[in-house]
Amino acid sequence: MVMNSVKSIILTHDTLEALGLRCLLSNVFGMDAHIGDNVAAQVEPDIYFIDQATLVEQLGFFLPRKAKTIVLTHGDVDVDDMKSLNVAVGESDIINSLNAMLETHQQEEHNSTALSAREVEVLRLIASGRINKEIAQELSISINTVLTHRKNITTKLGIKSVSGLTFYAMMNGIV
Repeated sequence: MVMNSVKSIILTHDTLEALGLRCLLSNVFGMDAHIGDNVAAQVEPDIYFIDQATLVEQLGFFLPRKAKTIVLTHGDVDVDDMKSLNVAVGESDIINSLNAMLETHQQEEHNSTALSAREVEVLRLIASGRINKEIAQELSISINTVLTHRKNITTKLGIKSVSGLTFYAMMNGIV
């Protein structure tokens, strides 16, 4: 599977792990893979590969991006509601696991449509502190329609809390 247009950033405290993963992602999958967070500030990647320590240190950053985050583990560790890659196995097992995860990621990207213009409007109002009734009045829609938009937004983004939605809106320039 060649994924030339896919950009990834590897954030791990283990330099050899990062170098090996970058080599696999570049040579086997044809991905544009970078190590370190200096690129993260410049380019929003399609996939983040992070170790558990980085996840803990920057949980607020990665929770809204959990759909495109893969946590590197050493053993079969279950990372709550996030994809994980066991890097303590052989190369062929890592390649097979990566292949399955990247295929799933491509299907999810293809199946998950971006927020509609109306959903972006509703998200902007949610992030600015409006309640459902106020959103309905401002957009001239029913409260049930607002609730439907909210449900669709949380499903598409995988974020359930108002604070999480607000953070997402701020990080993506919606507010």
